[in-house]
Amino acid sequence: MRRLPVYLLLDTSYSMAGEPLTAVEQGVDLLLSTLRRDPYALETAHLSVITFDEQARQIAPLTELPLFQAPSLKAQGTTALGAALTLLAQCIRTEVATTTPQTKGDWKPLIFIMTDGVPTDDWRAGQAALSQVRTGVVVACAAGRDADTSILRELTDAVVQLDTADAERIAAFFKWISASISTGSQKVDLTKKDLSQLGDLPPPPPEVNIVL
Repeated sequence: MRRLPVYLLLDTSYSMAGEPLTAVEQGVDLLLSTLRRDPYALETAHLSVITFDEQARQIAPLTELPLFQAPSLKAQGTTALGAALTLLAQCIRTEVATTTPQTKGDWKPLIFIMTDGVPTDDWRAGQAALSQVRTGVVVACAAGRDADTSILRELTDAVVQLDTADAERIAAFFKWISASISTGSQKVDLTKKDLSQLGDLPPPPPEVNIVL
């Protein structure tokens, strides 16, 4: 069975402390409960979580949905987005199966990045590392007005913004991620095509603004 890998890159810097990070944890719980009721997602989607503050960590390796355990998150430090992108590239190399003459590999990964600030490390080095691996849709979410959408636009064409990093808007973003994974799981199963652009995903809700 070809898997649909899904990577969540979550900003856990100090500015996310309090309501934003609690909302992110609740969002991951909502994501899991929603996807576990979807037979297409249960069959194909595998989930991983990478956090980044002063350093990047893969706190949940790529795992099938029934076995995935939601991690607890702690806010601290700065915003090492570059390190997170570099780590993501390493994880894709080691966790995502590539196509060989004998077998079909996994689908291209869906990647969702959420940050509320400006990178404090060399994000271009991370961008370069990520460009060396095969990815599907990469969605970057600027949570609040302090996130630098111009940097995110250099990482991907699919950039969305939340007006504020409050619980309501973060919950809306995670509901959209859930819907996107469900849609993606069904599309790759029925059309046998990778998901490569924002238009392959369902339209975001009103709380999630597309940055043009």
